Amino acid sequence: MKHYRKLFKKRLFSHTACIIAIASLSACKLIPETDPERSGTTVSQDPFGDSYTSIRYLTQGWEAEDSNWFYNTTQGSNLMPYDFFMVLEKVDGELFRSNENMNFYRYLLRNPSSGNPDGLPVGWVKDDYKGQEYIGLTCAACHTGQINYNGVGIRIDGGPAGADMENIMIGMAKALQHTRNNEETKSRFIRNVLARGNYKSETEVLGDLAKYEQRLTNYTIVNRSPTPYGYARLDAFGRIYNRVLEHLINEKELRELLRDPKIMRDQGMSDEDLGKILQDIDKIPTGEQRDRVVERLTQNLTKWQLGRLRKELFNPADAPVSYPFLWDIPQHDYVQWNGLAANAGLGPVGRNTGEVIGVFGTLDWTEERGMTISTLIGGQTTGTKISFDSSVNVQNLRRMESRLEKLQSPRWPEDILGQIDRHGAMRGHAIFNKYCASCHANIDRSDPDRRVVASMSKVSDVGTDSVMAENSFNHAGYSGILRNQYVDVGVGSILLDQKAPAAALLTKATLNVVATPDPDKMFLERWWDWISNIAKAFFHNEIKSSIKHGNYDPDTTAKPLASLNAYKARSLNGIWATAPYLHNGSVPTLYDLLLPAKREGDPENGEYRPEKFEVGSREFDPVKIGLKSSGYQGFTFDTSLRGNSNHGHEYASGKTPQLNGEVLKPLTKEQRLDLLEYLKTL
Repeated sequence: MKHYRKLFKKRLFSHTACIIAIASLSACKLIPETDPERSGTTVSQDPFGDSYTSIRYLTQGWEAEDSNWFYNTTQGSNLMPYDFFMVLEKVDGELFRSNENMNFYRYLLRNPSSGNPDGLPVGWVKDDYKGQEYIGLTCAACHTGQINYNGVGIRIDGGPAGADMENIMIGMAKALQHTRNNEETKSRFIRNVLARGNYKSETEVLGDLAKYEQRLTNYTIVNRSPTPYGYARLDAFGRIYNRVLEHLINEKELRELLRDPKIMRDQGMSDEDLGKILQDIDKIPTGEQRDRVVERLTQNLTKWQLGRLRKELFNPADAPVSYPFLWDIPQHDYVQWNGLAANAGLGPVGRNTGEVIGVFGTLDWTEERGMTISTLIGGQTTGTKISFDSSVNVQNLRRMESRLEKLQSPRWPEDILGQIDRHGAMRGHAIFNKYCASCHANIDRSDPDRRVVASMSKVSDVGTDSVMAENSFNHAGYSGILRNQYVDVGVGSILLDQKAPAAALLTKATLNVVATPDPDKMFLERWWDWISNIAKAFFHNEIKSSIKHGNYDPDTTAKPLASLNAYKARSLNGIWATAPYLHNGSVPTLYDLLLPAKREGDPENGEYRPEKFEVGSREFDPVKIGLKSSGYQGFTFDTSLRGNSNHGHEYASGKTPQLNGEVLKPLTKEQRLDLLEYLKTL
């Protein structure tokens, strides 16, 4: 959003311009990790019938060390203690981190290497924060894909993952619960954790076991969705919003909510019961204090009251979308499915900081003793000043964005997937120009000066499922520790009332996190690194502020987030490697995307987009261009559920008008196949 750019630019550089200019002259040396094989592991057979005996990487502008660095570099994600993850068992006794289990959740397997000695899957990594080791996730966990064909696994750097993050978190929470409740498993767990040498006593292990089991269980409950995600999807923004709201709530706001008879029934909670729950809790509950509050709430409230409290505090994370592909992301003017974030200036740093918050960055937000440079830059001009210490590794986030500048979209590998019909592609090119080019511009994937202008279309015009866009501007939450602060949203500033748009709260929180140097470093080092990283991120970014392109409702002072009710069209280079399709993954192949959705009264013998299909297999269909969607027991994608609609974007079938209002003639089957041949060339 515009407020990412303006807020960062106004606050940050008005106070630090001189030292930033000096710091920007310094260079930070990167130490590459060389691993010519990238350590990929093959799979002979899995639950969905997939198999691949070799792994192939395509030419995408990255060398092997770029891929390895992307896979292995932490961003500050702290899911649970590293030792816990290494020895945690499922209910059946199998190690949770086993290749079989991680492959079931569709994380890509790797052999041990110098940069990954424990052989963690792609995107899983060890993080060190304040003297403790954690397991966490990197960008690669959600943005590295694979398709299989004739026994070859084609890994796609920057491609959408097939991962099922919703259910792996549920499974991990159940494994922790089983470990706590089963004496034999618990005894073995304690023994194995202690043997790794980082914990000194059984008491320490049990204390952290209780803490992380509660945290992860609460996380899965808060983010439970009536629409299951399945493979290859996640409501990332819904979960990021909820993590921010969880850490913004203060003691005063929580006390008021627990007294509210609408939430607690009858007259609300008595002072005596409030005292039991909130004793020894600071104005801003720390991580340990939040754990105690959650435990006490669980012990003292009924299930009905807990449900009402969670519903009041959080928003349903019920708009799962496909993981976006990352090539050309640094060259975009606006990113995210609905163009939520501007890519100019420090926008990428703020965007990636929000992502780390969503994947379990440690947020040590506490009361500050007075005004500091960080609180000034963060716009904390009134009220209690907050220190936004966190595990977010801004330096690595900056480096990741820089590394992505080299990444290119993959080309169709004809030696594996078959030759492209060049004559059909020529005919398809003409069809593309008539039906698609008004929104999907063609670019040179290898041009270092390329720019990608996102073409925005109102949801009502494109006709695709609206839930993700609606949630982005409708979701709100209690401002808590940010109350009475201001957030610039381009058309003006929002004064954060008791409840405020979640998008504005996220913007303000990420600004303050970025404005806070790494607390895990010595004083001089932390400030020098902070200045250097911010300077490099800002001055290195060649994307400048620009107006959104397309047909959308503009932001106004009455509706400051109106432009978010739209979806983005981007260049289609590499689109063949990114199934399923539409923003919510509701169409399994590109061929199906060129068909209409079935409507009431349509003839039964027509060709339509499938209303139900299977997701989970990586086996590729080079004719329809997509993934195998039947003939196995995967996750059933039901397009009738909320957020799962497969309607809209029906230009090729004569159902959706072009930008000029013209409805084009439906393509014949031969024309659809010609268009697919052309899309293979992009």
